[in-house]
Amino acid sequence: MSADDPPETFADVNEAVGEEWEADTTPYERIRHVIAHTYTPVSVAAVADDARTAPKTARKHLNTLADEGFVETTPGEHGATLYQRSSKSLVVEQAADILAQVSTDELVTRIGELREQLAAYQSTYGVDSPEELTVSETNQTLSESRAPQQEIDPETLRDWQTLRRNLAFANAALAVGHAEQFVDDDRRTTDESLPA
Repeated sequence: MSADDPPETFADVNEAVGEEWEADTTPYERIRHVIAHTYTPVSVAAVADDARTAPKTARKHLNTLADEGFVETTPGEHGATLYQRSSKSLVVEQAADILAQVSTDELVTRIGELREQLAAYQSTYGVDSPEELTVSETNQTLSESRAPQQEIDPETLRDWQTLRRNLAFANAALAVGHAEQFVDDDRRTTDESLPA
């Protein structure tokens, strides 16, 4: 290329990546990937567009994923069905991720620590949850009979909510871990009782 030649036109990078993704995956894989990151209800057309497939194909695979429990459906306007990631599948995935990184013994210790942190929040603010704290703070602000109270830091509320979520996921992981142990123990018992 000489200095007088115009620069080459670059293809849209997003389109190139999308075409490569489409070539390397099946429609089912793309739809599952899209819905895995969809936490609010969306239409089949939106999923089909993001997954680079036809709405009919998207609907078929979304219905399969719904049957498997990976997707939740809700009614939309004019009788349309909306789709989103099921909370149950998200909890199971989070539990599996936790168990892949932490032993059940370590998890028991961590759950104890999380419970202590949660109890400290509850003791400090005199309520059971960040939502109750927000209501209490609002009620005190509206009440003219009480002296103004110091405003609660939004960061504190987020930390408290995150702590509760992490404790819930840790408890779910521990439950899954214990259930897996029972299943493994039952398999060993069944296998040992079979004649060789």
